[in-house]
Amino acid sequence: MAFTVFILQLAVRILSLPMYLLNFLGLWGWICKKWFPYFLVRFCVMYNKQMAGKKQELFSNLQDFAGPSGKLSLLEVGCGTGTNFKFYPPGCRVTCVDPNPNFEKFLFKSIAENRHLQFERFLVAAGENMHQVADSSVDVVVCTLVLCSVENQEQMLREVCRVLRPGGAFFFIEHVADKHSTWNYFWQQVVEPAWYLVFDGCNLTRESWKALERASFSKLKLQHIQAPLSWVLVRPHVYGYAVK
Repeated sequence: MAFTVFILQLAVRILSLPMYLLNFLGLWGWICKKWFPYFLVRFCVMYNKQMAGKKQELFSNLQDFAGPSGKLSLLEVGCGTGTNFKFYPPGCRVTCVDPNPNFEKFLFKSIAENRHLQFERFLVAAGENMHQVADSSVDVVVCTLVLCSVENQEQMLREVCRVLRPGGAFFFIEHVADKHSTWNYFWQQVVEPAWYLVFDGCNLTRESWKALERASFSKLKLQHIQAPLSWVLVRPHVYGYAVK
């Protein structure tokens, strides 16, 4: 089976040769950063529609982690277009972090459509290095469909723990690798070389739950699900929250 995957991956790489060439020349990253927000705007409409129940369930207890003031301070890592804003409680103070500055105009459109939130700032930064955010300064960190594409999951989770106040929580929804015995995992491996380039560094075969289990949280509540999505390759998900 491994040999079959190798041969099919090779075929995918050959078919993707123009993208690999542009990437080698240093052009593909620029192109991808420009077009990806436009794709994500459309994808997130579908994703939110199909995952609305899961998001509402997960984010229903965000307010429980508000600090003594009663106002929830929330940091969203990999905020993208702001697709999660409508699920946040009224009065929530939101800071957004994303390494792609091209999301900014889409983000501010979402802010204008979600007046129940108190927006604080947008920081252009990777999740692995959020030095602009002070230690123990937020009640909640949220990340959805982000651990698939960060360069270093462990470092990002260390940063999450750093910025969370004691007793604060990290909420996540992530697509992950399917069970190794499934045909879906077989095809995840086959298409990953092209998928990684097309979707701005997204990895289909990451077992992100392992990084979450290794992180220094005091409590982890994590569920594996097959998400009700049209795109079969990204149906395997983990979601839940962890407490510092």
